[in-house]
Amino acid sequence: MAYSVVHVDEIEGAGPGGAVRFVRRELGVQAFGINWYELPPNAKGHEHDEARSGQEEVSLVVRGGGHWRIDGDEVPVHAGSFVRFDPEATRCPVAGPEGMTFVSVGARRGAYEPRGPF
Repeated sequence: MAYSVVHVDEIEGAGPGGAVRFVRRELGVQAFGINWYELPPNAKGHEHDEARSGQEEVSLVVRGGGHWRIDGDEVPVHAGSFVRFDPEATRCPVAGPEGMTFVSVGARRGAYEPRGPF
């Protein structure tokens, strides 16, 4: 089949409290990682880096807000915020009082080959 479709409600939650939905697995994506995260109000997510995998990541906040702790800095975010992380950066999402839902996409640096004028 030339495409795959899934709705986030069809993906079973995993991890602590069911906070992560493994979108990549459900769609069969092989070029990059993509996951959906839902943190309850004032919850702290998983602190980590991607130094071993070499993945550069981008997270998009789709609902709520809070901040990301990135190498000791607190970076405020809200719905519509994009945050890019170097693989070596230690990051941890922290939800605000309304919780935070975000999508993270990652791939190894250099995997993307720009084409065209855009």
